Formats: sequence, C-alpha cells, structure tokens
Amino acid sequence: MVSVFTLIVVTLVAVLVAGLARRTRFNASLVVLAVALAASFVPGLTRFQIDPHLILGIVLPPLLYSATLSSSLRDFRHAISPILRLGVGLVIVTTIVVAVATKAFASDLPLAAAVLLGAIVAPPDAVAAESVGRRVGLPRRIMTLIGGESLINDATSLTLFKVALAGVGTTATIWGSGAQVFALAVLGGVTTGLVLAGLFQVARSVIRDPAVSTVLGILLPFIAYWLAEQLHGSGVLAVVAAGFYMGQAQGRASVTTRLHEGPIWSSIDLLLEAFAFAYIGLQIRWVIAEVRQSPTEATGRAFALAGIVLAVCILVRPLYIFATEYIARLPWRRLLPRRWRNTDDDGAGVQRLGWRDLLVTSWAGMRGVVTLAAAAAVPLRTDTGELIPGQATLQLAAYTVAIGTLLLQGLTLPAVIRWLGISNADEQAQDAAEESHARLVAARAASEVVAQQVEELSDRVGVDEAHRMARFATQAVVARETAAATLLGPDDAEEAASLPETPPDGGPEERPRRHEHRSQRGDRRDHRDLRAAHLRRIGRRHAKAQVRVVELRTKMVRAQRRAIMKEAKAGRLNDTVLRRILHEFDLEEESMAQSWTNRL
Repeated sequence: MVSVFTLIVVTLVAVLVAGLARRTRFNASLVVLAVALAASFVPGLTRFQIDPHLILGIVLPPLLYSATLSSSLRDFRHAISPILRLGVGLVIVTTIVVAVATKAFASDLPLAAAVLLGAIVAPPDAVAAESVGRRVGLPRRIMTLIGGESLINDATSLTLFKVALAGVGTTATIWGSGAQVFALAVLGGVTTGLVLAGLFQVARSVIRDPAVSTVLGILLPFIAYWLAEQLHGSGVLAVVAAGFYMGQAQGRASVTTRLHEGPIWSSIDLLLEAFAFAYIGLQIRWVIAEVRQSPTEATGRAFALAGIVLAVCILVRPLYIFATEYIARLPWRRLLPRRWRNTDDDGAGVQRLGWRDLLVTSWAGMRGVVTLAAAAAVPLRTDTGELIPGQATLQLAAYTVAIGTLLLQGLTLPAVIRWLGISNADEQAQDAAEESHARLVAARAASEVVAQQVEELSDRVGVDEAHRMARFATQAVVARETAAATLLGPDDAEEAASLPETPPDGGPEERPRRHEHRSQRGDRRDHRDLRAAHLRRIGRRHAKAQVRVVELRTKMVRAQRRAIMKEAKAGRLNDTVLRRILHEFDLEEESMAQSWTNRL
C-alpha cells in the first residue's frame, strides 16, 4: 500500500493542477486525469494504490453529501420519475446489456462475472458533467436530472455489484434474493440516514456552537455511510437521505454556521475530486501490466472486450433515454395520478425535456469514482478461495470505460451543448423576475419592521431621534432592494415606487438643539473643557444610537429572511435564487454581529 508521504504528494500535485486548470477555465477534473495518465507511464514510477474500500468510504460520502446539500429537494421531487428511470432503470439495463455483450464475446466467462462487469461500469458520475454544465450554462432542468441521477445510481450499481460478486465462483442461484437485497439496502440506507441526520440536527440545536456544528456536519456523511453498510443498508442512500434532511434544516442553523460550512464544503469537494481523478489516471499503466502478466488471459482479447464494453456503455444510454421518454409520453400515462406524470400541466412539475435536452443528457454519461472503486474492489479470489475468472480483464474494461467516457464525452460535451444551442437564458430571465419580486417583498418586510419599532424607540429616545434612527437604518436597505428589483424586473418598477417611505422627521420642535454655548468670558481653557465635555456627550449619544440602529437593522434582516423563506415555501421562489438572497442576508447579519457595537 501507498505511504502517507506519497499520498500527500499526489494530493498536493493534483490540487495544484486543478487550481491551474480552474484559473484557465478548463475542466479541472479532466485536466487532472490527463496529467495523471501521462505521469503513470513515467519510467521508474512505483504503483500508487490504496484500499478501494477506503475510496468508497472516504472519498464518495462527502462528495455525495455536498452535492445533496446544494441540490433542490423541490426540483428533485418534481423530476423524480425521470431520475428514477435513469438512476435505477438505466443502471439495471446497462448492467444486463453489458453482461450479454461480455458473455457473447467471452463465452468462457461465468454469467456472474459478466454481470459483475456490467454493475461496475453502469453508474455515470455527474462531477465532470455538472462542472461542464455550470460553465456553459446548462438549463436547471437538465442539471437537476443529471445531478439527481448521480445521487441514486451509485446505490443501484453497488447493490448489483454485491449480488454479482457473491455469485462469482459459485453454482448457487442467488438472483432470486436480489430484489430482497435491494429492498433491504434502500430501506436500511434511507432510514439510517434520516435518523442520524435528525439526531445530528438536535445536537447542533442544543450546542449552538458554529465550530462544533460545522465539524458535526463534516462527520455526518462518513458515519451515515459506514453505519448503513454495517446494517446491510445502502451507505450511498444513507448519505443522500442525510444530505437532503440537513439541506432542508439549514434555515434553522445559525448564520455563522451557514457561512462557515459553504467554503469548507467547496474546499473538500476540490480536494477529493482532484485526488479521485488523479488516482484514476495513475492506475492504468499497472492495470494493463496485470493483463499482460496474467497467464490465463489474452492481452488482445482483453483490449477488444474493453473496447466493446466502452461502445456498449456509450450507445445504451441514448437508446434507453429516448425510448423511455417516448414511452412516458404515451396516452396511457393519463391513467396515473397527476403527481406521477412528470408534466407541467398544473404548473407544479418540471418542464418536459426536448430532443436537444435528451441528447445532451445522453452524452453526459461519464463514469468516475464509483466505477474506479468498484473495479479496484474486485478481489483476486472469492470468499471460498476460488479464483475470479478474468479478474484482470474485468478491471481493464472498467478503467477503459471510466477513462474513455471522461475523455471522449467530457472533452466534447461543451461543443455538443454549443452545437445544439442549449442555454439557460429563459431560466435566467425567470430567476431575475422571481428575484425582483422577492426583493420587493423583503423591502416591504423591512419597512414594516421599522414602522413597528418606531413607537417603541420613541418612548426610549424621543420621537425625532427614533425617526432619525429609523431613516438611517432603512434608507440604504430599501433603496438597495428597490434598485435591484427595478433592474432585475423592469415590470416591477411601479410596485417598487409604491413601497412605504421611510418614517419622516418628527418635526423641528423635537430635534435635539445644537450646543449654543459660546464662552464669552475669554477663558480659553474653560472653553476647551466645555467643548471636550460636549464632544464626549455627543460621542456617547451617537454610540448608543448606533447600537440601537444595529439592533434595528438586525431585526430588519431577520424579517426579510422570514419573508423570503415564506415566498419559497409558497412556490414563488426557486431554491437557486433563495440561496443567493439568503447568503446576502447572512453576510449582512454576520457583519453586524461582528461590529464594534457589540462590545459596548
């Protein structure tokens, strides 16, 4: 196994390469993979290998959890029908077709070994596809489908992998128990994830320490994965369930916790993605060497099988996607309940995908971490001590599919998107309209809070001073929101102009009179002392006023946040715009919480 020093060096180099790629706007994952492929053939380089179970248990959970946290549960729920078709149906179909093709080409391989290969290469990895999609502006409906598929297809493929691996080298028929194994994996995984997430949320609400809350959030995906696996459930589904639960509970976390977690998860994603793709590239030289050194496997036949499996994986996806979409549009679907039809007839579902969208989705089938880890996890012998037939050939085919799809489809996907003319311009316009409305709602909520607080402040500091503080706290906030609403949604300009004005002054009779004392006695020292005392009084008064202004603005921000959350809950604001605006409110509230006024 690899040393700790080598692991650190490889990870460091991978992160630096990814950083340079991001700076030049290239796909970081593909650049890291290409560099690692070239590096693997450097003479004298020793093999870089770690336990594949550690890849599944350490690399996969945080990547899945982070992706789930940033996913929209509402969009996922609306697109559940096509997501299940891809995440479950396509994985099963790909496994079967690859197994049939493998068995037809290499008839001496057991059927279980052929199914094992199919399960390894079946699940696409959305990391590369989503990075390309974000850069070129894929519509959210496609990103939801690709991302949602990646959240559940790993569980399907790994369950099939376990069933097939148990059947290799035995004559026992275990396929009858496959459905039972899958049901147990789903039920156990989802239950474990939800229970753990609930317990972690209770712990975070009791402790209320941002550092502890962040650490608990980092540990959750690892604990959920390993505990579910110990209970014979799906660790992948446990992580996904926990991620969705915690994503919906983020509004109950403290502002500091939310601001801490975002950058940390971005850094973890970069670190693990760079390492995973570097590891994929560094393995190919030794995978090929194992095939050549195997006394029972022909090198030419192994490469031919790898090419066939790669072609099958690329071709099956578009055929399946277009066929199932055609079937989904048949009239018999009208017999199903409306919520299962996946149409936008009632405005609640996602927009139906056109042929261009389906073609892009078909070409976004790059394999990645799960295929790599599953291929590496194929042992030389079964639990009974029997050799697994074609083990080196299976690994070569799996690595060929992973690297081939990443380079072929990953490098050409941006060109395909541009050629088809797909963009998210319509969604950007819709987002701008929703944000414009949301900002008007937020400005109105802020004004209402000020109006409610003026009377209370008047009793404490006087009417004129209360109005002055309210005007000071409100003007910038309302002006910012109304200006943004007017620019984002010109149709909302009239509504923005009708927002409640800031409270007027209380009148000249209520204004604090200026210090009119002018020493006429000629004693310059007394004059300086009086002026210094006056300035100290003014400074104390202004400091106390500033504290009250900060308190008022904090209440305004919290009211704005509640109003925005209410709009999202009512379905008038999508999760992308919601997160964008809430992040602004979090930054504003955190800046006030860290202000010097809190030390008074």
